Amino acid sequence: QVQLVESGGGSVQAGGSLRLSCAYSGRTTRNYCMGWFRQAPGKEREGVGYIDRDGDCKYADSVKGRFTISKDSAQNTLYLQMNSLKSEDTAEYYCGAALSGYCHSVSVDEYAYEGQGTQVTVSS
Repeated sequence: QVQLVESGGGSVQAGGSLRLSCAYSGRTTRNYCMGWFRQAPGKEREGVGYIDRDGDCKYADSVKGRFTISKDSAQNTLYLQMNSLKSEDTAEYYCGAALSGYCHSVSVDEYAYEGQGTQVTVSS
C-alpha cells in the first residue's frame, strides 16, 4: 500500500510563489514515477508534471518554466515549486504515484495512487 500526504497549500497573490510537499510511504515508492495534478472548480483534473525514477521531469505546457518538481528520496518527500503564479493556477493540487518507474505522459491516468489534496488559491 502507498500513502501520499500533501501539504503547503495556501493563498498567494499573483506573481508569488508556493512550494507544495508530498510525504510518501509504502513499498518501493522510491522507484515509482511520481507527479502532481490539479483540479479547479468545475473543471476536469489536469496533469501538472512528473519525475521518473531517473530524476527526469516533464511538465504540462501551462506550467512549463514556472513550476519545478523535485524529490528527496532520503526524506521520502516530493516537491512542487510554483513560481510566477497566476489566478488560473487556483486549484486543489494532488500528488500521485504510478506503478512503474517511468510515466508516458503528464496525464492523471498515469497514477495508481493519490493523496487527499491541498488547496492553492491565487488572487489577482
